[in-house]
Amino acid sequence: MSTDFSLFGGAESLPPVPAAATEQQLKPTSSRYRTVVHSKTLPEPKRARLDPTDFLWLMSEEPHRSRRAAILKSHPEVTKLMGHEPLTKYIVLFVVTLQVVAAYLLRNTSPKSFWFVLVAYVVGGTANHNLFLAIHEITHNLAFKGIDPNKYLSMFANLPIGIPYAQTFKRYHIEHHKQLGEDGVDTDLPTRLELAILQSVAGKAFFCTFQILFYALRPGLVRSQAFTRWHAQNIFLQLAFDYAIVKFVGGRALAYFIMSSFFAGSLHPCAGHFIAEHYLWDGLEQETYSYYGPLNILTYNVGYHNEHHDFPSVPWTRLPALRAIAPEYYDTLSSHLSWPMVIFHFIFDDAAGLHARAKRLAKGSLASFANRLPSDLKAGASSASLHGSETSVYSRGVSGTETDNLSSEEESDRSVDELDVRRSKTS
Repeated sequence: MSTDFSLFGGAESLPPVPAAATEQQLKPTSSRYRTVVHSKTLPEPKRARLDPTDFLWLMSEEPHRSRRAAILKSHPEVTKLMGHEPLTKYIVLFVVTLQVVAAYLLRNTSPKSFWFVLVAYVVGGTANHNLFLAIHEITHNLAFKGIDPNKYLSMFANLPIGIPYAQTFKRYHIEHHKQLGEDGVDTDLPTRLELAILQSVAGKAFFCTFQILFYALRPGLVRSQAFTRWHAQNIFLQLAFDYAIVKFVGGRALAYFIMSSFFAGSLHPCAGHFIAEHYLWDGLEQETYSYYGPLNILTYNVGYHNEHHDFPSVPWTRLPALRAIAPEYYDTLSSHLSWPMVIFHFIFDDAAGLHARAKRLAKGSLASFANRLPSDLKAGASSASLHGSETSVYSRGVSGTETDNLSSEEESDRSVDELDVRRSKTS
């Protein structure tokens, strides 16, 4: 029986792949463009300058479900890439040990000294960013076969970060995958307040410098999360570890962990991925961007971000293989060449900024939004929402009102592609 991809919100097929549909050579990329396309046989894409006073509001479905369905249909062998990666736990153990040793060696060094700050930035910032992304990887249950061992490993990886967040991140991040771009649900999206006060060069520089605080505070302000025993265990374990570090090594060791975490989410080369992944670039309506450069070595291949969103159950070591299996889907997308330059361009380019995010109304808000549209636009909005067209809607003053609880704990523990494949097998 053929797979009914509509069961999980995806189309049964995609339009013909552009690389196969045309032999027109790609025009030389303008120096003003910040992204590149690896395919050599694509026409110049449609570009439009974004409204700097508002986000880009879309009525189309998020792109990953449809592309996942098409790739599963064209390359069913990608399911063989899914599964856990045993190497992850050993890397986590090494990096946690590295950070504890570094903190111990700096126990008698002033946090104000040049060497303390340098080590915290170069070693600590890189190590803790690696742990951020280890937790991201483990969130998708990719270190062990079972769910509970993954949760405990994420709490262990959390230790040198200094602040408990692994279990809170898990539930927000799964929603980011399942409801990408939904206002009031996807907490990766900047708020209207951030847009209003941080759109200048100085504001964007402030945002990039203190990204870690925005990602830490925004989710709780945008969308509440039910407190579970896993949150309690995460907090208890972290506080016990912090207390032991202060008691047996000293307060400067804990200061090293906190400073490392700040640098990891600030003006650090690896931190460019926060902006590179989902901000809109070059006038395109592409919602997710990959990066295939060398910093992936330090970051669990998180640069393969289109690949990751299409198949979150494929572990980091196999994402390059996923791209190699389906180049007709990935080499036709724009991608970034440099994370540090992403930060630079985000701050200094007028076309870049917090407005450059695609948003869509949460499901509970779509009907009320359609009722506000002029009559000549209602039909188009209905068509776009039903058929997943590329219709875009710019709308000021509209925000999601989704305030319901997060999905069940069991479902939040499952990656979207894992659920999709399970459903397809029962169809």
